[in-house]
Amino acid sequence: MTESPSPHESSSATRLPSDDRSAVGLPEPRGVGNFGDVEGEYWALRRGDAPGAGGAIVVDRSDRSRGTFAGGKAREVLTGLVTNDVLSLQPGTGCYAAALTAKGKILADVRIFVRDDDVLVDVPPRASAGWWTMVRKYVNPRLSRYADVSAETADLSVYGTRAHAVVAGALGLEWESLQAMDDFAHRAVESHGHTILVARVPDLGLEGFALLMPTLAQPAVWSALVSHGARAAGRDAVHIARVESGRPEWGVEMDDSTLAQEANMEELHAISFTKGCYTGQETVARVHFRGRVNRHLRGLRFDEARPVSVGAELHDAAGKVMGDVRSVAISPRLGGIALAMVRREVEMDTDIDVVWGDARGRARVVTLPFPPG
Repeated sequence: MTESPSPHESSSATRLPSDDRSAVGLPEPRGVGNFGDVEGEYWALRRGDAPGAGGAIVVDRSDRSRGTFAGGKAREVLTGLVTNDVLSLQPGTGCYAAALTAKGKILADVRIFVRDDDVLVDVPPRASAGWWTMVRKYVNPRLSRYADVSAETADLSVYGTRAHAVVAGALGLEWESLQAMDDFAHRAVESHGHTILVARVPDLGLEGFALLMPTLAQPAVWSALVSHGARAAGRDAVHIARVESGRPEWGVEMDDSTLAQEANMEELHAISFTKGCYTGQETVARVHFRGRVNRHLRGLRFDEARPVSVGAELHDAAGKVMGDVRSVAISPRLGGIALAMVRREVEMDTDIDVVWGDARGRARVVTLPFPPG
């Protein structure tokens, strides 16, 4: 099953007809759309050993928001905004983090890359408005000059079992150095006449690299990645892989009504419990040291590869509502799967009723990421 686009997806970008897009060798603009063969794109992620499989996909993720924070206080300012310890990071390293409300609810999740002269912060598209509202409210430009550079930059991301080899070939790098990078480590390289930031990212639970570059570099880099074995992929293939990896997306599995621990932010290494104060810290610390949340993000596995509606309710044997479905996918590897927010009383490997409208199905609650098929 191919999931219908979320109503939150951008529809403002002009789409090229598929034949015209193939002719020029470019993705649809600003990271939206699909390329037609979702299953083929999916297997290109995982079958790196099969002849002609490639072992990597390239995705235009330029619809993410990117901003720079400069000045001697930049890391200190950001540490006060997010759940992770930015102040301790050295140039060339980075982290995943969340920005919270005063009550500990998630305003945005962010990728942070500390560079020699500034800090680059990268935010999912649905969370960008909340993030920039928070920045304008709390960041004094005299302490850290900030700028939204989304319009003049692009993000081409490469994922898969051979992502390191594809990126190395396309940019003229040694693949061993890329394969050895830690998550969120990054380096600036000169290639195709531009400076490109190559960052290791765990977005899909697989080897992945975000290539952040001036917009003018995008066509040449895209063509080079494809010529070195990356398969062009769209949002549906990425969606399936994201659901399999159990990584929440802001505006889908989590939003400003979700506590950090409900969205598994601790397990995703997005929270530091040794850093200084930040907005929402009291709630996060109280949950970690003295309490617990009433619900968690969990996986659902279905016996049949059948369509299930987002928003479907989870019922126990007595008919009590125990959660709701946030994302659904038909995985070529695992079959019918979903991400759901589930009450803590529901134990792992428990079968539960899934109810939407007049329809009803059964699913098993599993830990994330999804186990091998």
